[in-house]
Amino acid sequence: MVSQIADPDVQLLATIATTLRGDYIRGGSADPWAGSPFAWIRARPSRQVGKIGEQLVAGWCAAKGLDVVSCGDSEADRIIAGRRVEIKFSTLWASGVYKFQQLRDQNYDFAICLGISPFDAHCWVIAKSALREHVLGHTPQHRGRAGTDTFWISLRPASPPEWLRGCGGSLAEAYAILKGWQMQRR
Repeated sequence: MVSQIADPDVQLLATIATTLRGDYIRGGSADPWAGSPFAWIRARPSRQVGKIGEQLVAGWCAAKGLDVVSCGDSEADRIIAGRRVEIKFSTLWASGVYKFQQLRDQNYDFAICLGISPFDAHCWVIAKSALREHVLGHTPQHRGRAGTDTFWISLRPASPPEWLRGCGGSLAEAYAILKGWQMQRR
């Protein structure tokens, strides 16, 4: 950061401020997202955050060698390894939970829920049947008549609900599920 400052006196002041910071902020930064490669995402408008989440999942899957294509309609976000998927994204809330919002009963086979914390990531690959049993129709995101079609999942990454066992949790576990789909297609 100091190297971005051209004025030598401002550089000196910034260096002193950085040294003093440790006297005032114990155990690191007061902001757990400080220094995180994902911090910038939290500053984007919510509509962009969802798109960024979709791009992260699609890019990660493609980089891992999975087939990823656009689905061509608004009922799902992508087709990954031959399956229609809805992608949901959340950054870790201050309360320590991920909230995967705007889940609807649309034409997709699975939901991929990617959660990003300051220096970690979690991912669940959830069959639509499990969503129908535990989320869709059960945990409305909004109250009243207007909220009857949107639902959400709120979970702590260290202790997700029992019904999510076998749906991933880590990126490696989620990838194993997705890779299995691709292997079935061959």
